[in-house]
Amino acid sequence: MTLLVTGYEPFGDHNENPSAMVACEIDGEEIAGHEIIGHVLPVEFDRTAEEMRNLIETHDPTAIVATGLAAGRAGISVERVGINVNDCGSTPDNANVEPRNERIRPDDRAGYFATLPVVSVVEELLERGIPAHVSNSAGTHLCNNVLYSTRAYLEDKANTAPMGFVHLPCTPGMAAEQARVGNGTSGASVKPSLSLAMQAEAIRRTFEVTLRDE
Repeated sequence: MTLLVTGYEPFGDHNENPSAMVACEIDGEEIAGHEIIGHVLPVEFDRTAEEMRNLIETHDPTAIVATGLAAGRAGISVERVGINVNDCGSTPDNANVEPRNERIRPDDRAGYFATLPVVSVVEELLERGIPAHVSNSAGTHLCNNVLYSTRAYLEDKANTAPMGFVHLPCTPGMAAEQARVGNGTSGASVKPSLSLAMQAEAIRRTFEVTLRDE
C-alpha cells in the first residue's frame, strides 16, 4: 500500500523548490502502514500529466497529494478545484513553452474538484499550529494542470483514490535570498515563508487525515 506525493523542480527565478524538497524529505516514510512514494515532476506542460499517469499506473497509490510552490502565499494552501485552462502568465515552463488560454482537455468539463477532504485537512493543520487555508484557485500554470489532469484521468479509470493539490510557500532561506537580490537593505519587501520541516509535517498530516476520513 502506497501514498504518492509529488513536487516540482525549480522554475522561473527560483533556484530551489520546497515542493521537491518535501517530496524527497518524506519519500520512504510510512503512515498507517502505507509507504510514501515521493517524486519530483518536470515543470513542462508537455510532460507532467503523462508522468503523473505513469506514476499512478506503476504504484497504484491509495491517496495522491501533488504539491507546488506559491511564492507569495503566507501558508499552506489546500486547493479545492482545478480548472480546464493552461495559461502560463508571465512564467514559461522549463522548456520555454508558453500556453495562452488553452484548454487542457478541449472536450471535457470546466473543472474537477479535489477529492481530498480539503476542509478537514485545513482544520487539522490549523489545530496543529500550521498556517493553512482552503484555496479556491490553483492558478492556470502547471500546479492547476496536474490537479485537473490527474483528477480527469482518475475519473476516466473509475479510480476512487483521493487526490488533491497543496501549494507550499517559500522557505525562509528562499525568502532571504529573494530579499537580498531585491535589495532588502533598501526597503524591499520580504516574501512570506514557512520552514521546510513545517511544510513536510503539513503533507504528512494531509495524508493522515485523508486515510482517516476515507
